[in-house]
Amino acid sequence: MASALAAKMGFNSLMRKQAKTFNVRISTMESDLEFSCEVKWKGKDLFDLVCRTLGLRETWFFGLRYNIKDTVAWLKMDKKVLDQEVPKEEPIIFHFLAKFYPENAEEELVQDITQHLFFLQVKKKILEEEIHCPPEASVLLASYAVHAEYGDYDPAVHKPGFLAEEELLPKRVINLYQMTPEMWEERITACYAEHRGRTRDEAEMEYLKIAQDLDMYGVNYFLIRNKKGTDLLLGVDALGLHIYEPDNKLTPKCSFPWNEIRNISYSDKEFTIKPLDKKANVFKFNSSRLRVNKLILQLCIGNHDLFMRRRRVDSLEVQQMKAQAREERARKQVERQRLQREKQLREEAERARDELERRLIQLQDEADMANEALLRSEQTADLLAEKAQIAEEEAKLLAQKAAEAETEMQRIKVTAIRGQEERRLMEQKMLEAKMVALKMAEESERRAKEAEQLKQDLLEARDSERRAKNKLLEITSKAVYMVTDPSYTILPFDLYVSFSRENLSFDFKDTDMKRLSMEIEKEKVEYMEKSKHLQEQLNELKTEIESLKLKERETPLDIIHNQNTEQGTSKHSNFKKVTPSSPLFLAAGNYYMCKNKYS
Repeated sequence: MASALAAKMGFNSLMRKQAKTFNVRISTMESDLEFSCEVKWKGKDLFDLVCRTLGLRETWFFGLRYNIKDTVAWLKMDKKVLDQEVPKEEPIIFHFLAKFYPENAEEELVQDITQHLFFLQVKKKILEEEIHCPPEASVLLASYAVHAEYGDYDPAVHKPGFLAEEELLPKRVINLYQMTPEMWEERITACYAEHRGRTRDEAEMEYLKIAQDLDMYGVNYFLIRNKKGTDLLLGVDALGLHIYEPDNKLTPKCSFPWNEIRNISYSDKEFTIKPLDKKANVFKFNSSRLRVNKLILQLCIGNHDLFMRRRRVDSLEVQQMKAQAREERARKQVERQRLQREKQLREEAERARDELERRLIQLQDEADMANEALLRSEQTADLLAEKAQIAEEEAKLLAQKAAEAETEMQRIKVTAIRGQEERRLMEQKMLEAKMVALKMAEESERRAKEAEQLKQDLLEARDSERRAKNKLLEITSKAVYMVTDPSYTILPFDLYVSFSRENLSFDFKDTDMKRLSMEIEKEKVEYMEKSKHLQEQLNELKTEIESLKLKERETPLDIIHNQNTEQGTSKHSNFKKVTPSSPLFLAAGNYYMCKNKYS
């Protein structure tokens, strides 16, 4: 199996050499670059090509890293690319990363691209928790990261929720608190708003200045064992070598600064650190693989060289770069000040414009209000004039009505006086009518008494007539008897005449009865006409005073009277029941006629 794999790798290498080119893909923190390389290229040729493409001059911090089995390795600059243990599949993938970190980012990082690449790499390591960061520092770093991406905070643009899709805090920090994403965003935004006026480069530098003080910043950790077989961690950074316990990467048990280390070497899997003080003990440890020892040695050499380089005078190239960087910063500063001044002037001009627009709108509003007020005043004046005219007309009308009212009052007074007079006359007529009715009632009562008396007289007359007839019959029978009876003696003529005169009042003839009936009928008609005239007079009076009646003051008798009137019942209506053929009426008439004739 191993021989087959070796044969395959040799075949691939042979094919690349025959092809004379190979393809690589360089992954930076921002993008991927692909190149076609010659087979004879060394690591430095490919590295320089990438740096030129990126415009990077501070090349000593960076390197090309690739994955090999279960570890990583850095491309060597002095060896051919294909002669190293790089992946054999094309395109060969390399990661362009910072291999060494500066002690002071603000002083050592000259180019903006260098600073930007460090910012992106450190930010990624913090978010992926390869560098431990406390929560408060995480929020502050996140605010600078937001400023580097979005620029100055603008409440009108950066409204709540604008960071919802951004990854700004390590998951460990988020899980550490019972806070919603909105609460985290609120705190980050509060810090972000305080960074107003900074450029993107300044925000990234502030980020690095905070990050470089973190305990795990720039440290490469390797698992080692000491002579006793105890597991430890070896940390390599810009300041020296550090020994940690496996569960504590923050606090080293001991450290070896680069200026106190005389020599570093390894033999097979054993690594030796010799201090500058020869009396000090030599520190030896073992790593898991030989390849790890080579990597540790590369990092130690590179960090040591940079450590010593920082403490020497800068090379001409670095001096030129720093001078150019200072000039560029000065130019940017001037440009920024100019832009800031222009921005300030523009803001002032915008504020002045806004103020003028506001003032113009205010003046327009005032003018509109004045026009409206003037229009309202004109309308009010017209309305007042119209109201004055109406008031004048109303005054005339009121005066006319007052005159009419005065006339009506006089008329009402006259009418009242006339009404009082008419009422008085009506009352007088009513009183007279009542007197007439009373007299008629008395007359009726008197006539009823006379009728009763006549009835009594009639009865007495009939009784006398009956006695007279009996007596006459008796006398007649006696006379006949006396004629037939010789013993009867004829009375003298004088006695007979005397008897006839005594009973003459009871000897009525038919002609006398007819005449008496006619006279009674005539008297009855005259009486009825008088009663009818009186009734019409009473009705007329009743109609005239009916409107003045107060119904609520009617007595029970008044009510009964009204009911009788409505039913057509009156005191004299009962007389109709006594007809001329009635014996009582005839008796009364005969008596009356006899009384008038022989009285």
